[in-house]
Amino acid sequence: MPYSTVQYRSLREVNVIAMNWSENTGRVIVTASVRWRWAVVPMLALVCVMISYGAANLKFAGNYRVFFGPDNPDYIANENSQATFGKPDNVAFVVIPKSGSVYTRDTLTAVHALTDAAWRQLPYVSRVDSLTNFQNTRGVGDDLMVEDLVLDPSALAGGDLTAIRRAAENEPLVNGFVVSRDGEATIVNAVVQLPDDIPNVTSQAAQAARDIRAQILDRHPDLDIHITGVASLSAAFEEAGVRDSSTLIPAVYAFILIVMLVALRSISAVTGSLLVIMLSTLVGVGIGGLTGVELTPISLAAPTIILTIAVADAIHIIAGIRTRMQSGLSKRDAIVEATALNFTPIAITSITTVIGFLALNFSDSPPFHHLGNMSAAGIGAAWFLSITFLPAILAILPMKFGAASSREIGTGIVGRVAETVIAYPKAILAGTLGACLIMIAFIPTMTVNDQWSGYFDKSLEFRQAIDASDPYFGSDTIEFILDPGAPGAVTDPDFLRMVDGFTAWLRTREDAVAHAFSLSDIMKRLNRNLNRDDPAYYRIPADRTMASQYLLVYELSLPYGLDLNNRVDIDRQSTRVTATMKDISTQETRSFIADARAWFDKNGGPYTLDITGSKVLFAFVAQRNIEAVFDGALYLILAIFVILAVCFRSLGVGLVSVIPNALPILTAFGVWALLVGVVGFSVAAVGAVAVGLVVDFTVHFLSKYFRARRQDGAGIEDAVRYAFRTAGAAIFLTTVILAAGFAVLVTSTFKLNADLGLLTAIAVILAMLINFLLLPALFLVAGAKNRSGATLQTAAIQ
Repeated sequence: MPYSTVQYRSLREVNVIAMNWSENTGRVIVTASVRWRWAVVPMLALVCVMISYGAANLKFAGNYRVFFGPDNPDYIANENSQATFGKPDNVAFVVIPKSGSVYTRDTLTAVHALTDAAWRQLPYVSRVDSLTNFQNTRGVGDDLMVEDLVLDPSALAGGDLTAIRRAAENEPLVNGFVVSRDGEATIVNAVVQLPDDIPNVTSQAAQAARDIRAQILDRHPDLDIHITGVASLSAAFEEAGVRDSSTLIPAVYAFILIVMLVALRSISAVTGSLLVIMLSTLVGVGIGGLTGVELTPISLAAPTIILTIAVADAIHIIAGIRTRMQSGLSKRDAIVEATALNFTPIAITSITTVIGFLALNFSDSPPFHHLGNMSAAGIGAAWFLSITFLPAILAILPMKFGAASSREIGTGIVGRVAETVIAYPKAILAGTLGACLIMIAFIPTMTVNDQWSGYFDKSLEFRQAIDASDPYFGSDTIEFILDPGAPGAVTDPDFLRMVDGFTAWLRTREDAVAHAFSLSDIMKRLNRNLNRDDPAYYRIPADRTMASQYLLVYELSLPYGLDLNNRVDIDRQSTRVTATMKDISTQETRSFIADARAWFDKNGGPYTLDITGSKVLFAFVAQRNIEAVFDGALYLILAIFVILAVCFRSLGVGLVSVIPNALPILTAFGVWALLVGVVGFSVAAVGAVAVGLVVDFTVHFLSKYFRARRQDGAGIEDAVRYAFRTAGAAIFLTTVILAAGFAVLVTSTFKLNADLGLLTAIAVILAMLINFLLLPALFLVAGAKNRSGATLQTAAIQ
C-alpha cells in the first residue's frame, strides 16, 4: 500500500477519533442537562438573574470626554488646558428673534432676563456672558470706566439702541461671537463646573436650561431659543442612548420572534430561544455593571448585539433537532444528538466571536471597550446556556415539528445553490473572487470624517439646535495655548504682538474660521481707553509695566464671574486664543491645525504653542481608532487561524479559513466606500466585530464538510451537498436574523451605532454569500486539480 494512502487513512482515523471525542463530550453534557432538567433550568436562571443585579451599578457617562482614552495625547492636552483655564463646559442659549434683529428693546429685555435666570437657576454655574452684561470700557479722563453694555433695557430709546449696536460691531469680543455679524442672533453663554461624581448632573443642567427657556418664551414668544454647548452635548449623548435602548431592543426582539415563529413553526422552540437570549442579555449587562462600565450610546448597543448573536447558537441547535425529529427520532434523542453534533462548531464560533468583541479593547475609545466586554460576556453566556439550559428547557416544553418541506425558509434556496456550485465551481470561484476584488479596489477612495455634531440624528433637539446655530456662530472651537515661558510675561509687548499677529492670521482664514479673539484685543482696547479713547492708540502698549498696570486696573473693575481667569492663567504665564470654527471636515480641520503650527513655527519665536479643544479631539480620534483596531483585527485573524487549525487539526484548514473570514470584511468596506465614501471612528470597530461574527458561517460549513469527508468517507461533491443540507438552512436563517438585527441599529438616533449596524449587516450578508459560493468552489476546484495529479494543500488535509 503506498505511503500516501497509509498516511491519509491514519490522519482520517485521528480526525474521526477527535470528532467523536468532541461530540461525545457534548453528548455527555447535554444528556446530563436533559436528565436533570428540572434542576438545571431554575438553577441557571437564578444564577443569571443574580448576575444581572450588577446592572444596578450601571450609570450614564455624563461627559463627552468618556470617548477618549487616558493615554490619548489630545485628551491629555485638553485636560491640562482645563486645569489651567477651567472646564469649558457650557450651556449656550442661541436667541434668534423673529423680527430679524437683536438690537430691539424687546429682544435685549429678553436677553437681560435670560442672563439673570442663567445665573440664578443653572446648577454649578460659574460665569454667564451675554450682549447685555458685556463689560464695556471707556476712558473718563485718566480713569477707566467698566460697566454692562446694557444696564436697563426697558429704558432704551432709539439712540441708545444705535449706540449699543455700534459698540457691539466695533468690539472683536462681541461681533461674530456674542452677536452674529448680521445682528440676527445672539448667544447667552453660561459656563458650568459640573462635578464628575454626581449622577445625572448633566441631564439636570440640561433640564434646568429647558426650564429657563420655557420661562423666557412665555414672556417673549417672538423669539426662537435653541440650547447648545458642551454640557448640552454631554446630555445629548445620554438622551440618544436612552431613546435607542427604549426603541431598538424591543424592535429586535419583535423581529426575531416573528422570524423564528415563521421559520421554526414551534412556539416551544421560540420560547426556549427567547429565554436563552434574555438570560444572556442579563448576564452581559450584569457583568458590565460589576466591572464599572459607563453607559453611552455605544455601550448601550450591547444588549441588541447580544440578543442578535445569541439567537444564532439556538437556531443551529433547534434546526438540527427539527431535522432529527422529522426523520423519526424521539424528542429526547433529537435534542441530545443535535446538540452533540453542533457542540464543537458552536464552541468554536462562540470563542472566536468573544475574541472579536474583546479585540475592541484595542480601540482608543473606552466606550468601545465597554461594548466589547459586555457583548463578550453575554455571548459567552449564550454559548453555555445553549448547550445546557436550552436542551433542558426544550426537554420540558412540549415540542412537535411538521413533516419536512422544501418550502421551509432557506431549504430550497441552499439546495439549488449547492447544485449550482457543484456544476460550475471554476466560474463561481473566479466570479466571486473577481467581484470581491473589484469592491476592495474602492477602499482607498474612502475619507475619514468625524464631526461630533453629525453624530446625532436630526430628530434630536440638540442636533436641531446645532443646525440652527451654525450659520450664525460656527460649529465648535479650537483653543491655542500660547506660553511666553515666564510668570507675568503675558503682558510683554513682544509676546502680545506675536499673539496679535497670530489672531490676525486666524481672521484671514475665512475658509475655516468664523471668529477669533485673544488677549491682544483686550490690551489694544485698554490702551485706547486709557489714552482718552484716541483711536490712534488702538495698538499693543509699548511698555510692559504700563501693559501690566492696564490689565490690573481692568481686572479690579470686573464684577464677580466675569474675570479673565478663563483667558489668562493665574501666574500670567500663558493665555489662550479662541477660534470658532466653521463646519469643516476632519481632513480640513487637520490641515488647518497643520497650517497654524507652520505659522507659529515661522513667527512664534521663543514662545510655545499647544492646540486643544473638542474640535481637535474629534479630528484625530478616528485615525487613532482605526490604527488601534487594525492591530486588534490582525491579532483576531491570527487567533482564528490558530483555533481552526487546532480544532480541525490542519494548518491548511486554518489558512483556507482566513479567506472566507477576511474577504467579507474587506469587501464590505469596498461596498461602503462605493455607497457612502466616508468613515468615522465607529466604523473602525466593524472589522473586529464582523470577523468574530462571520467566522460562525465558516466554522459550521467546514465542520459539516469535514465530518462527511472524514467520518463518512464521502467524496468532495457529496461532502459539499451534506454541508449545505445540514448547515445551509441554519446559516441562511442566521444571516437573516444577524443582518436584520444589526440593520435595526441603522434606525439609531446616534450615527456611530447606525454606521456600525449598517456596515456589519453588509459584512454578514457578504460572509454568507462567500461561504456559500467561494468556500465550496475552492474545495471542488482543488479536488479536481488533485485528481489530475496537481498538488494542493487541501488534498493533504483530507
